[in-house]
Amino acid sequence: MKTQNKKVLVMLVISIASLMLILSTSLALPSRAATFTFSKSNFHNPLIIDNKYFPLKPGTTFIYKGTKDGEPSSDNFQVTNKVKVIQGISTRVIHDEAFVKGKLSESTDDWFGQDDKGNVWYFGEATTEIATGSHEGSWEAGVKGAKAGIIMEAQPNVGDTYNEEFSKGVAEDKATVLSLNEKVCVPFGCFTHVLKTKNTTPLEPTIVENKFYAPDVGVIKEVTVKGGTDEDHLVQIKSGDSSKQIQSNSASTVQQDHSKSKSQNQPSEERQQQLQAEAKQLLKNNNFENHSSSR
Repeated sequence: MKTQNKKVLVMLVISIASLMLILSTSLALPSRAATFTFSKSNFHNPLIIDNKYFPLKPGTTFIYKGTKDGEPSSDNFQVTNKVKVIQGISTRVIHDEAFVKGKLSESTDDWFGQDDKGNVWYFGEATTEIATGSHEGSWEAGVKGAKAGIIMEAQPNVGDTYNEEFSKGVAEDKATVLSLNEKVCVPFGCFTHVLKTKNTTPLEPTIVENKFYAPDVGVIKEVTVKGGTDEDHLVQIKSGDSSKQIQSNSASTVQQDHSKSKSQNQPSEERQQQLQAEAKQLLKNNNFENHSSSR
């Protein structure tokens, strides 16, 4: 009788363990494919890009500094007044210049448009590697089977996975939303409620990046967390008038010792919220003043 009871107990334990394993595996599935329907009829004002996490106002330039392949790098992301019509939709032209050791290494035009729901679509890019003249990585929606992707959702949720770009064998970047409540400090300032994504591509499966988007500002940080050490940090936002700008305390902040505590010298939450509100208002008005003394 005792032996029988032991067998029953063992079987019960195994059953419970198996059930817990199944539940934990189900709960661990972090991503779900986000579905978007592309239709020209969904784009009535595609040039007005005011998505909370990816606002693009003409005349604004975002300046980043960091490292690429171990060398100091910088990137100028300029929102132009230029328009390119793709698949019958007017898209905003972004001129992006990448520098390594102070020399222009890559020049790119990206094309974005926002649909009526607030999703920002990525319609392609024309890129040139300065050293070789190569246009590798260039693609355009509607050409050679390429399709427009999503660069930012109108209502992102943790676990959402979507194609940022889709040109078979050329550009196949994917993003997964990991968090909507990160606290991130970069040379430009400190931000709360930051959206964090995991970015991958089947064309380079060994590389994983994280991107961070601050509300009402946009991309503030990009860092390679697997397969490399590249990183970019927002240091400045300026308007077309170079005399009016927001600037960080020092670009050298990017090279700071990251082994220090993240909380060290970090502004209070109240000050973080104030900085975030300032950036929002300044981007809205496109009237930038030098705020380096306030940090």
